[in-house]
Amino acid sequence: MNKRTLALILLFLVQVFYGLNYGFANDVIDGGHIKPAGFILLRLLGATTLFWIISLFIPKEKIDKKDYLTFVAAAFFGMFLNMLSFFKGLEFTTPIHASVISTITPIVVLVLSSIYLKEKITSLKILGIILGFTGAIILSIYGKAIHSGDNILLGNSLIILNAISFSIYLIIAKKLTAKYHPLTIIKWLFLLGLIMTTPFGIQEFREVQWHTFSSYNIFAAFFVVVFATFGTYLLNVIALKHVKASTASIFVYLQPIVAAIFALIIGSDIINSVKIIAAILIFIGVYLVTKPSK
Repeated sequence: MNKRTLALILLFLVQVFYGLNYGFANDVIDGGHIKPAGFILLRLLGATTLFWIISLFIPKEKIDKKDYLTFVAAAFFGMFLNMLSFFKGLEFTTPIHASVISTITPIVVLVLSSIYLKEKITSLKILGIILGFTGAIILSIYGKAIHSGDNILLGNSLIILNAISFSIYLIIAKKLTAKYHPLTIIKWLFLLGLIMTTPFGIQEFREVQWHTFSSYNIFAAFFVVVFATFGTYLLNVIALKHVKASTASIFVYLQPIVAAIFALIIGSDIINSVKIIAAILIFIGVYLVTKPSK
């Protein structure tokens, strides 16, 4: 098996973990067991610990001073803003809404690549961008709440911010993978992300009543920390050494399939015409954006 094929398999696993993450995280947050910022701190604390433990088994690398700001920027967009907007958004929207909107990531990556990397955008790709964002807007404006505390417009807007911040992270991380070992990158990014998040999440983390967690809640939280955080970020950064950031971003549209099936199974979401129409628009937009130019 060549390295590119392995990278594609890793990216597929990442999206499966992310797809399941919507349902598990939504249940723990909506159940009132832990608030978003506290959950982020738990997520970062657990994953950071795991990354630093396994980093003991690889040769140490020194970070060049000129790359310090790049690491800080990657940690801000990939760990702090990305996770904060995701969990806060999931508090107000539904798993299917969130997973469908997250598929605009390839579109955002294309737009940012045209600005940052000076890549040309064709008229067909511009149409794809318009369709993709139209689908996200329809889902945000006309989507119906499932729980009494939901605020679909606010929640979906935060998920859009999540997609944008993760797209920026992919581009920055791709630059770092050309120079450093994946574990060197990810252990420092998570440590920086943990430092950034602690002031915002420490109070909610202290308020958690751990004894109220059922066995399901414990498993759900464990899955989010170990598989949907530690596993996804590690596999993503390994894959980025062998594929383009835009290629990695394409895999994101597997998320709604996994998330929808799982959310329907556990009863945390429903399917309706608005979600189907929005999903079709977004998928067509993603297809046009990722379609190779002649």
